[in-house]
This record gives sequence, structure tokens and C-alpha cells, in this order.
Amino acid sequence: MAKIQDIPLKTITGVDASLGDHAGKVLLVVNVASKCGLTPQYAGLETAYEKYKDQGFAVLGFPANDFGAQEPGTNDEIAEFCAATFGVDFPMFAKIVVNGPDRHPLYKELIAAKPDAETSGEGFEEKLSRYGFKRENPTDILWNFEKFLIARDGNVVARFTPEMTPESPEVSSAIERELAK
Repeated sequence: MAKIQDIPLKTITGVDASLGDHAGKVLLVVNVASKCGLTPQYAGLETAYEKYKDQGFAVLGFPANDFGAQEPGTNDEIAEFCAATFGVDFPMFAKIVVNGPDRHPLYKELIAAKPDAETSGEGFEEKLSRYGFKRENPTDILWNFEKFLIARDGNVVARFTPEMTPESPEVSSAIERELAK
């Protein structure tokens, strides 16, 4: 099993990359989408990035079209949308698959490291099921904007369900806790 920092990735502009490029930083890895009800979270992600980046923090966005075809664009279209609509300056990566048989190796490792997500308890999964969306496996990514927090040493220390925004006290305090270490 590869170390999570060594898994090959591509930036949204097609450059070879890995999480190792951000070694020593606290990372918030998020599967994102441009046409989702949660898309406004891009603003909160950018705010968190700007607030903490000088302390060794980065948000890493991974577009995925796994949920309701809410990320249909090309990498170029996604990058343009993020910059123009939300002023996204945090690192973005090429579109990937986060669930199912074609799940990207990064997400295989993230899920293996943290199979359960912290939730706000507001019934987000139940709400999705009323619309006919149900996870195949209980450890699958629930929806767009699920978040994984990675410590400076590369260990996955937290996972948050999509309705938990970057501004949620649980998310922001977890980031601050890791930055203080």
C-alpha cells in the first residue's frame, strides 16, 4: 500500500503532483462540484485557505462527477468557474472518481484511513435518500464536499460529511488543533 503522500496526482492544469508536494502542511482534501447545492462552500474553503495558509495549511480541491452529474465540465472549465465565481486560489486537481470500482487510489487510501465521517447530525444522508441517492457501502463518500483533514505528518485525522461547512465549529477547530501541533 502506497503512502498517501506518494500517490500520483495531476493538477487541474495537468502537471504531475502528489500530496507530498504539500509535506509538512495540514491539508483539507475536498471532493468538489460546480453545479451542486453545496457549491457555495467554495467561498468558505477559500476563506479558510486564506486565513490559515501562512500557518502551513492548504485546501486541496478534487472535482468529481460522481453525484448527480454535478461536475460535468472539463478541467479547464472547472478551473475557470472556480476562479471567476469564487476567486479560488487554493490548489485544484484534475477531475477524479471518488466512489465505485474506478475510485482514485487517493480516495481509496483516505477512506481506508478514516472509514467513518463526523456528521452534524442534521440528517443529510436521510435527506439524500429521499431524493433516491443512497451509498452502496457505508464507508463510501456520501456526496460532494466531503472533507478529509490530514495532519502535518501525513496521517488522516478527521473526516467530515458534506453538510459540515469549512466554517462549522467542528471543522475549524479541528484545523486549528492540527495547526497548533
